[in-house]
Amino acid sequence: MTQGASLPRLAPAIGLFFLAPLTAEYLMGNVPITHVQNMIGLAPLYGGGALLIREFARRTGRGWPTMMTLALAYGMIEEAYVTQTLWDSNWMVGAHTLEYGFIPALGLAGPWTMFMVGVHTVFSISAPIAIAETLAGSRRTTPWLGKLGLTITGVLYAVVALGAGIAQAVYGNHASTSQLIGAAVVIAAIIVVGVRLPRHTTDLTLLPGHAPSPWVAGALAMASGAVFVLLYAVDPTGFTPWLAEAITLPAWLSVIIYLALFVTTATVVVRWSHRAGWSQAHRLALAGGAMLTYAWHSFPQRTITPIVPPTPPASLAEDLTSNAVLTAGAVALLVVAALRLRQPSATGAGSAATEDDNSHANRPGERRV
Repeated sequence: MTQGASLPRLAPAIGLFFLAPLTAEYLMGNVPITHVQNMIGLAPLYGGGALLIREFARRTGRGWPTMMTLALAYGMIEEAYVTQTLWDSNWMVGAHTLEYGFIPALGLAGPWTMFMVGVHTVFSISAPIAIAETLAGSRRTTPWLGKLGLTITGVLYAVVALGAGIAQAVYGNHASTSQLIGAAVVIAAIIVVGVRLPRHTTDLTLLPGHAPSPWVAGALAMASGAVFVLLYAVDPTGFTPWLAEAITLPAWLSVIIYLALFVTTATVVVRWSHRAGWSQAHRLALAGGAMLTYAWHSFPQRTITPIVPPTPPASLAEDLTSNAVLTAGAVALLVVAALRLRQPSATGAGSAATEDDNSHANRPGERRV
């Protein structure tokens, strides 16, 4: 295959490789767009992780339950080993992220752990995958990488993740041996659950009723996202405590609300997705709601100034300008993705293009093979 033909074939993978870090760190407001040099490490970490998760799920005939479960495992690997923010309260200037709701027996903070669970499972990995797959059209559920591409992606991810993890172990030494072992057991259990979830060949019994409009799914995503980011904004020692003075919330109650939010949102989405009419438009709406949540919340949030490596703080003008540019870019990307859904190739014939959709599924009570 010629080089000119290879580039379009790899376009979805390249897009996801860069979309994941742009969403996870830049759109969130952690890093200004002027710090583009950070992509050298962030793209292999976030983009490589998202690609590996997606490729495994699609190559093995699995779908979103597996991808989101592995996204959770990804987040725990990053925060427990790569950055060790689960154990380090002083990883950034001006915040002590573990003081609010610290659990001495575990050496971590409940609210911060809950926040990281949602951040990586939904925003860092799942939302970029959903948008990239929408843009991929008829290749939405097919593999995007060959053996060489998978190898390169895996090596890039491993080099960055292991390099950062080793550096933390040598120079940081924030976690005890028992904490690292405990995290490994939890992560391994999550991965086992993810790889043992059913494949698409499993019969599906649809629930009664019809899936709501994609606009309703998007509204749910934005409402749940708003509760999620605002809940962390009341953390008085976090990196974005802009609501802490106005709202006083006990840490234990914060954890309960996080868990209730996760369970409620997941239950609603799962039930909707098991009704006739559920489609890629709904998944795009959910991902779009997540991206837009990051976009609006980036304005009250200030950029992060990590202690290692030493990073000069961004000015307010630089911060707000970056937020405006990235928000405009996110809106434009979502519009393009929505238009892509209207093209025949985006919903073309063939099981590979429609295997996640219920728009042509059996009626309630019937079983689909």
